[in-house]
Amino acid sequence: MLNHWSILLFMVISCCIRVSYASAGDADPLYRSCVNQCISSGCIGEKCFPQCNSSSDGGSVHNPWYTQEPLYLKWKQSDCLSDCRYYCMIDRERERQSLGLEPVKYHGKWPFTRVLGLQEPVSVALSILNLLMHFSGWLSFYILLQYKLPLKQDGTYYEYTNLWHIYGFLSLNSWFWSAVFHSRDIDLTEKLDYSSAVAILGYSLIVSIMRSFRVRDEAARVMVAAPLLAFIATHTMYLNNYKMDYGWNMQVCVVMAVAQLLIWAIWAGVSHHPSRWKLWFVVIAGGLAMLLEIYDFPPYEGFVDAHALWHASTIPLTYLWWSFIKDDAVYRTADLTKKVK
Repeated sequence: MLNHWSILLFMVISCCIRVSYASAGDADPLYRSCVNQCISSGCIGEKCFPQCNSSSDGGSVHNPWYTQEPLYLKWKQSDCLSDCRYYCMIDRERERQSLGLEPVKYHGKWPFTRVLGLQEPVSVALSILNLLMHFSGWLSFYILLQYKLPLKQDGTYYEYTNLWHIYGFLSLNSWFWSAVFHSRDIDLTEKLDYSSAVAILGYSLIVSIMRSFRVRDEAARVMVAAPLLAFIATHTMYLNNYKMDYGWNMQVCVVMAVAQLLIWAIWAGVSHHPSRWKLWFVVIAGGLAMLLEIYDFPPYEGFVDAHALWHASTIPLTYLWWSFIKDDAVYRTADLTKKVK
């Protein structure tokens, strides 16, 4: 509930709000000419890319479809396009720098320096750290419930245990694909990153309703979750199978984010939860962290940009987020066991 206020804003801004790939860099005629020539010839100057001219069996990528290996070939072609774009971008940025011009974005992204083939190495590392922080938080939550708090014959006293287990899995999934997407931005990794972001954002809306309104009856939970899950699944299939509509995806993500922000804000105002101070801390910190995305700037030394710093800001907030979840488990368990006695 807590850190997710900042995490969901992160998902909206970094994963959902990318309305168009069109940027000043990829609109540059010199850059476009370089990419087109590279794809057709497989070379930029003296640097050549074998994957641009051959399939996995050494045949031409222009051979009939039935002589090719579709999945492997698509990956090879993606490698060709990615490499052509990267090295044309590097060459063009060197030319711009020699003329005293500032860096510009290409296909919605700043020009980053690759490391070991990773397109955005710092964002990859920070995504992995966020993943590990979520895993650590979920594991400590599990240990708390199973070994430190009293148990009933049929499980834990805490009514939202399974909801948070699912949340933990979806968070790990989202940060995993975030790391993959920042490693290599191709159509497949983009769809997996977007889909996992929409999934955690939509599920978080469900959790916010369940916890804030104390929905504990299974039938009532199904009634709340079913229409939202159906919408999330339909929206994801639309993006993946029909059209990657960035504008529509932005609207959906913003609506889900604002809805749960309002729910948590009202809950925080009326609740007397002993750990509610953590809520306000994360809300304020998350708001300040948003300035990093608003004040966008080119990557320092080709590695660290505002988006990477945003990734970094979510790491300590994730710790506080899971801390609140554990506090909530302790608080509710104590209250319920007291009633039993």
